[in-house]
Amino acid sequence: MNTDLSWVLNDVLEVRGARHAVLVSGDGLLLQRSDDISRDDAETNAAAMSSMQSLSRAVSGFVGSGNGVWKQTLMEYDGGWIFLSAAGQGAYLAVSAAPDVDMEAVSFRMQKTVAALSKAMSVAPRSATGGGS
Repeated sequence: MNTDLSWVLNDVLEVRGARHAVLVSGDGLLLQRSDDISRDDAETNAAAMSSMQSLSRAVSGFVGSGNGVWKQTLMEYDGGWIFLSAAGQGAYLAVSAAPDVDMEAVSFRMQKTVAALSKAMSVAPRSATGGGS
């Protein structure tokens, strides 16, 4: 993805207590990162977030509706929270936050951002052939 979407991540980080944000492809590649996280850390977390969304989707039936559609995963740690949500076809937005963050505000900001820019953040599936035109 060549489009600079750092402004999207900066908007999400306007919520008091939000720390870092990464935009991730479904196969774990870092698409964009906020300025306050190193590239190495962002790439490591991008791979992990891809795995987390895959696990979250795999257990979606556990909600009991039979065909639960995954929307967001929330993880709690001693030092804060991680929010992970779908951000268009094949893209995911992850935000880390402090323990006292307004969780509703982060979630709302993420949803608003994703809704407004879902086409810009969509990632087409990779071609398995690898050949050119």
